[in-house]
Amino acid sequence: MSEIPVLIDDLALILVVAGIVTLIFKRLKQPLVLGYIVAGFLVSTHMPYTASVVDSESIHLWSDIGVMFLLFSLGLDFSFKKILKMGASPIISTCTIIFSMSMLGVIVGHLFGWSKMDCIFLGGMLAMSSTTIIYKAFDDLGLRQQQFAGLVMSVLILEDILAIVMMVLLSAIASGKELGGGEMLGSIWKIIFFLVLWLVVGIFAVPIFLRRVRQFLNDEMLLVISLGLCCAMAVTSTKVGFSSAFGAFIMGSILAETIEAEHIIKLVEPVKNLFGAIFFVSVGMLVDPMIIVDYALPIFALVMTILLGQAILGTIAFMLGGESLKSGMRCGFSMAQIGEFSFIIASLGLSLGVISDFLYPVVVAVSVITTFLTPYMIRFATPVYNNLEKHLPHKIIQSLNHLSMSHPNTQKSSLWKSLLTQMGVNTLVYSILTTAAIALMLTFVLPFMQKVLPGDSLRQYANGITGLLTVLLIAPFLRAMVMKKNRSEEWKSLWAESNRNRLPLLFTILVRALIALMFIFYVCHYLSEFSKALVITIGIVVLVCIILSRWIKHRSITMERLFMLNLRSREIEAQVHGKKRPLYAGKLLDRDIHIAEFTIPFNSSWMGSTLKQLNLGQKYGVHITSILRGGRRVNIPDGESIIFPGDVLKAIGSDEQFSAFREAVEHDVVGEDPEIEKRDMKLRQLIIGSDSPFIGKTLIESRIRDHYNCMVIGLEEGKESLSPVKPNRKFEEGDILWIVGEQDDLDLLLKSED
Repeated sequence: MSEIPVLIDDLALILVVAGIVTLIFKRLKQPLVLGYIVAGFLVSTHMPYTASVVDSESIHLWSDIGVMFLLFSLGLDFSFKKILKMGASPIISTCTIIFSMSMLGVIVGHLFGWSKMDCIFLGGMLAMSSTTIIYKAFDDLGLRQQQFAGLVMSVLILEDILAIVMMVLLSAIASGKELGGGEMLGSIWKIIFFLVLWLVVGIFAVPIFLRRVRQFLNDEMLLVISLGLCCAMAVTSTKVGFSSAFGAFIMGSILAETIEAEHIIKLVEPVKNLFGAIFFVSVGMLVDPMIIVDYALPIFALVMTILLGQAILGTIAFMLGGESLKSGMRCGFSMAQIGEFSFIIASLGLSLGVISDFLYPVVVAVSVITTFLTPYMIRFATPVYNNLEKHLPHKIIQSLNHLSMSHPNTQKSSLWKSLLTQMGVNTLVYSILTTAAIALMLTFVLPFMQKVLPGDSLRQYANGITGLLTVLLIAPFLRAMVMKKNRSEEWKSLWAESNRNRLPLLFTILVRALIALMFIFYVCHYLSEFSKALVITIGIVVLVCIILSRWIKHRSITMERLFMLNLRSREIEAQVHGKKRPLYAGKLLDRDIHIAEFTIPFNSSWMGSTLKQLNLGQKYGVHITSILRGGRRVNIPDGESIIFPGDVLKAIGSDEQFSAFREAVEHDVVGEDPEIEKRDMKLRQLIIGSDSPFIGKTLIESRIRDHYNCMVIGLEEGKESLSPVKPNRKFEEGDILWIVGEQDDLDLLLKSED
């Protein structure tokens, strides 16, 4: 018999121990992430009393795959459109928190005399609060539907995105060993370039592909294709100098805009859970108790830095974003921990060999401690505010609330600002697409054409054909760059508003035309030996032809419409199935009133009752605006609307009303049957005797169903199959009936025959 590979032994050990430990943590109502870390410590070489993992290198390889799938899943839950719709408030809060906590981390590391790279990576780790842990804490405490919880989750989403960017920057810093401003700007530009390129190309191409093969897809094929796209983008990301996790996140973000997104999320969930568990176990394997003992003081200092830093600076950050003092404190106190991304950043530092070995277990220990304290910090926010309100003068509280809540997050931008912003974004996107197209043509098509047409005499033909194809390829981008937004509402309003606006408006066209001309000039100059004056003349002629060409105009508009259709495909699907959040959700005047969703449990005692009978408005003060049932939505339901298990109720109310309503939804349920084993159905034979009470009675008159809770399924008359019992047939002596019912009911029925 062949021996089992060491890797299989290690996986068996990891998964069995992780399963047992997480069951214990689930019982203790603690986050499963901590259970995985404890399991990792138990199977590590640092724990001499238990079996240890042998092939740790292979386990770390699997953990790297786990990081990739974790970020792929994060991308699937992310939407760039949601970020754009959030407004400035969460962006201000997120940037403030990340900058403040990063600086605190660098300062604390410097005070302990750690190296520069240790301090920089430590700052990145302390800036990342844990989305998983906070979401779980909100769920356990029944706060997920409250308004401040939604604000925290918005900031956490932005933090996760900036964590991806931070990982790329940290990799660039680690490889360059310097923090030069030019290198930093170059790294940021590189991130923006490939981020925009991959998103635009991906959103254009991937939904078209899925749409074409949708009728052939089943769960297995969709899973394989999704993971294949994830790995392909991860490989592409590493080829251009980024991490595989960055590429996986981008592909997840692309697939998040497709109709299949929710289906893919469900299919990928088990894969993510498996490899994610291995990653967190590998984190626990790096925990060295001796290092934790030796670094007890830094661990305590870092814990206090996170608790006090997030409580104070986090509160200030949310207030800068437009929240009141009370809401800001609840948000800031909720974020006082570190989690998954801190581990990922620490893993990055170890893999690059730029941080000390002690930093990883120190960060894990800090994460474990702050995670345990998270529910207490969330609960602690309101008492601290109440105590602060008692001791601070009322005018100061009122002034702080006035300053924060008057944040201009809903103020309309000027026409010029709106127009120039749209033009700038369009020019940037089309410039990136044009640059990528030119690079592809000169890198792949030009060498191919030179091989097809070899020799110096044919080289000019090869270059000319490549140049012509390149210009045709980039022509739709250049035309859109120059002409788009020239007939927008902002343009027309500014043009009609004043004659002084017309010259600046024409100047914007000239600037964009010069940028487009630069691309044509580069292609012509690279592929020809003409003088610069002639090349410029050719470029101007070509650009004019591009602008005037109806075919290029049609092609440009078609491509843009197809892109927008792909970008809105998931939104359109949500509208069709009635799952999209109503437009008025963000326009409620009272800051304490908002919209939340509540799912009716399948064992709810409300099922079958009407809204009128439940009287939810009088009892809890909430207003039910719609009921989502399957793929259909019932808007503005009346009092006769019946509640069914699994219904999703959209309600309007305040945090206090939602707390009472959520408690009622969760607790007004039908308890489990303590005698479920007795509910098994049995099939029995009943022979009508001479003294039977059923003789001379019809099936209805016998009341077998009503009185004994049993069902007569047929009459045995010597045939191959049972005969149905006719409603008007009276039972006679010797009739053989077959009856279905629970054992106790059957016993009672048969006893009546005795």
